[in-house]
Amino acid sequence: MAVSAVGETYLCEICGNEVVVKKVGGGTLVCCGQDMTLVEEE
Repeated sequence: MAVSAVGETYLCEICGNEVVVKKVGGGTLVCCGQDMTLVEEE
């Protein structure tokens, strides 16, 4: 999934790293060899 907006949070399902987007540059976020998952805000 491509990064699309500032403030999105992504989670690595393997190690638990979380990343908050500060600047959108395109591409996808990868950790532990797999794409990170977008965390949906509730």
